[in-house]
Amino acid sequence: MDTIYAAEPYKIKVVEPIAVTTREQRAQFIAEAGYNTFLLRSDQCYIDLLTDSGTTAMSDNQWAGMMLGDEAYAGSRNFIHLQEVVRRYYGFKHIVPTHQGRGAENLLSRLCIKPGEYVPGNMYFTTTRAHQELNGAKFVDIIVDEAHDSQIDVPFKGNVDLAKLQRLIDEVGADRIPYVCVAVTVNLAGGQPVSMDNLRAVKRLCEAHGIQVMFDATRCVENAYFIKEREPEYAGRTIAEILKEMMSYADGCTMSGKKDCLVNIGGFLCMNDDHLYQRASELVVLFEGMPSYGGLAGRDMEAMARGIEESVDYHYIHHRIGQCRYLADQLVAAGIPIVRPVGGHAVFLDARAFLDHLPQDEFPAQTLAAQLYLESGVRSMERGIVSAGRNQETGDHHRPKLELVRLTIPRRVYTYAHLDIVARACEALYRRRRDIKGMRMVYEPKLLRFFTSRFEPLG
Repeated sequence: MDTIYAAEPYKIKVVEPIAVTTREQRAQFIAEAGYNTFLLRSDQCYIDLLTDSGTTAMSDNQWAGMMLGDEAYAGSRNFIHLQEVVRRYYGFKHIVPTHQGRGAENLLSRLCIKPGEYVPGNMYFTTTRAHQELNGAKFVDIIVDEAHDSQIDVPFKGNVDLAKLQRLIDEVGADRIPYVCVAVTVNLAGGQPVSMDNLRAVKRLCEAHGIQVMFDATRCVENAYFIKEREPEYAGRTIAEILKEMMSYADGCTMSGKKDCLVNIGGFLCMNDDHLYQRASELVVLFEGMPSYGGLAGRDMEAMARGIEESVDYHYIHHRIGQCRYLADQLVAAGIPIVRPVGGHAVFLDARAFLDHLPQDEFPAQTLAAQLYLESGVRSMERGIVSAGRNQETGDHHRPKLELVRLTIPRRVYTYAHLDIVARACEALYRRRRDIKGMRMVYEPKLLRFFTSRFEPLG
C-alpha cells in the first residue's frame, strides 16, 4: 500500500505475554463460551479486539500519578485536579465522578426522565437506551439516514437529522423531551463523527424549545480529530480548541473515562446547571459514593486527569485513527465489506454482506465473531440484532439495518504487525464464507442480552 501510516508516538517499556492457542483448543473454548465472545477468558484470546473500554495502556506519567493518590473519603486533592482539568478541556462547570460511564447514564436518566417521555438521539447505544427505558422513556432515533447504510461514504454520518428532531418536537411537545442525547462519535454506526456545524445547529434548535442537549462524550477526542480533518475552517485549530468548542454546544455530558480519558476504570457526569448538580450530588451518594469520588479511588481520578491532558495531543490521536485506517485499508484491498468511512475506534465488518447467505434471525454477526475467534484467536464483538435486543412492547427482536462485527482497537496496546494478523484472518474467513452456517440462541437474559446470551450452531 502507498499510504504512509504514522509510527507509534511512544516506546514500549513494559510487555505482557499473550496467549497462543491451537484451533482445537479454540473450538473447545468457544463452545464452552456458548459461542459468545464476551464469555471467553482473556487468556484464551490471542489478539483481543473485543473493546476499547478500559483496555488502554496507561503512560508512565499516569502510573506515576497513581502513586500520588489521595484516598481521603471527602475532598481528595485528586478530585480537585480532575475538576480543574475537566473545566479546562471540556468547559463544564460541574463534574460528578462515577465508577464508569453507565454510572453517569444511570444518574442522568434518574434525574431527568419521567415516565412517558421521549429521548431522541443519534442512534441508540445499548446501556444508554437501557437506562432511558428503565426510567420510563422511549428512545427515538434521529440520526441521518446515511448512518444506517454501511457503504455510503460521507464525512459526518453521525449527524443529527434536524428535520427528524423538529418532527418529534412537533408530535410530542418539547415538554415531553427531557434532553437530546448526542453521541460524539456514534459507536453503533461505525464510530462515525458529528460535525461542528451540526452540533451548533442542534444546540440552536433545542435552545429555541427549551430542551437540554446532553453529549455521550465517550469518544469526543476522536470526534474532534475528524472535525479538524474534515471541516476546512478547523484545519488550523488544535484538538484541545476544537474539543472545547464542541462541548460548548452541550448542557452537560456523560463520560466513560475508559475510552478517550485513557484509563482502565472511571467516568463522570458533567453539567452547567447548579440545581441539577445539587440533585446529582445527592443521588450519587446512593449509587456511587461521595460527590468528590463517586466510586473511584483518588489514584484513579489522578490517572484520569492526566489521561485527559494526554488525549488531546495531536500525535497520539493521529496515530490512533491511523491504526484503524491501516487495518481497514487491508480489508478493503481484499474485497471484505466494512463500514465506510472508517471510524475512530474500530473497523466494523459488515456481517450482513460478509455472510449474505444467512438471514438476520440466524445471527450473522454473532456467527462471524465466533468464527473469527475459531479461525485465529482474534476476539471481536457482535453489534447487530443481538445487541439491539427486543422491542419492549411486542417482544420481537429489534432488527437493525446494520449487522456488524466490531474489531475494536485498544489505545496504545497493539502494533501494526498485530493488525496484519487480524487482516489475514479475516481474509481467510472470507474465502470460505459460504461454508459458514448460522446459529440459534439457547439462552437469553432480559436485559443487555449480548453480554451473556449463549448460542449453538445450526446443522
